This record gives sequence, structure tokens and C-alpha cells, in this order.
Amino acid sequence: MAKAKSKALGYLEWWVVFLLPLAPLGWLTYNAWIFNLGADPAQEIVLETGVWAINLLWITLAITPLRRVFKLNWPLRYRRMMGLYSLFYAAVHLLAFATFILGWRWDLLLKELSERPYIIVGALGLLLLIPLGVTSTRGMQRRLGRNWLKLHKLVYPISLLVMVHIIWQIRSDFGEQLVYGLILGFLLGSRMYFYLQRKTRVMRAARAA
Repeated sequence: MAKAKSKALGYLEWWVVFLLPLAPLGWLTYNAWIFNLGADPAQEIVLETGVWAINLLWITLAITPLRRVFKLNWPLRYRRMMGLYSLFYAAVHLLAFATFILGWRWDLLLKELSERPYIIVGALGLLLLIPLGVTSTRGMQRRLGRNWLKLHKLVYPISLLVMVHIIWQIRSDFGEQLVYGLILGFLLGSRMYFYLQRKTRVMRAARAA
């Protein structure tokens, strides 16, 4: 009985975590349906999908530090899911930009790229994110072996490209970009701290031997 109850709670937890990242897209779709996206709905759709691509990427990066600091293991089960959702929102962000801003016009794309080079940086981040999504399965992890870890370390330069992408868009208020930058600095800094700590322990053990 207890085992069945635990299994049911596990399923419930999985579905809650699975559905939560879809809530922003659902809310955005609803507001688009009732024409409640402000004076520039196209821009709002592009911005919101981009924001959630970043939010979910930062959540993905936060899972390992949370596990190490607070000894929380359960979020680790959903790291892959959060990463895939980040890729999903990034793809929707690009699709929304191509559809609502460009209207799939190549001449307008060239103009936008020349006037807004941060688009190139964002597109590069998305391109690098795609192989991480494709190889995120356990089967690909076994097939690639150690190369899988090397490949998935691309998430760090991707996060830096994302920061460049959003910083480059600053007009006057940089508060949001500052918050994202501070969070990313903490996440990458904590990883570096744990890496150096582990390296120091290995060196001490080697000397003691």
C-alpha cells in the first residue's frame, strides 16, 4: 500500500513539474486570444517566449548547485526536462520573431541582422543548444560516454551568449539584465568553487598517498 502511494505521488510530482513550464505559454496564448497583449502583441509574444527560454535555462543551471548546497536530489530528475523546455521556448521565440516581426521576409532579415547584431548571438546560442537537446537521452549518454559530458559543458558558453544577447538590447533600464547577470554569476561561480574544492581534495589525497 505504501509503495503504491509513493508511486502515485511520484507520478503526480512528475506531471506537476511537466505542466508548470507550459503555464507561461498557456497564459500568453490565452491573452493573445482575448487581445490582451498591449499595443504591440507581436513584440510581447517574442519577448515573453525569450524570457522563459532564459528562465528555464537558468533553472537548469541552478539544479546542480542546489543539490550540492542543500542536499536536494529530487530536482536532478527534472534537469533534462527543464533544459528541453528551455530549448522549446527558444525555438518558439525564434519562430515568433520570424513570423510576427519578419513575416518570413529574407530582405527584412538582412536589415534586422545589420541593425541588431544581438540577433546573431541569440541564434548562435540556440544552434548550440540543439545538440544538447538531441543528445539528452540516456541512450545517447551511453553511446557518447565521456564525450557526452564534454558536449554538455556547452551549456556554459551558451549561457554567456544569452547574457550578451540580452545585454546588447539595453536601451535605458538595465535592471532586468543585471538580475539575470547576478544570478548567472552566482551559478557559474558556485560551480567553479565546487570544482576547485574537489580538485584540492584530490591533490591532497595524492600527496597523502
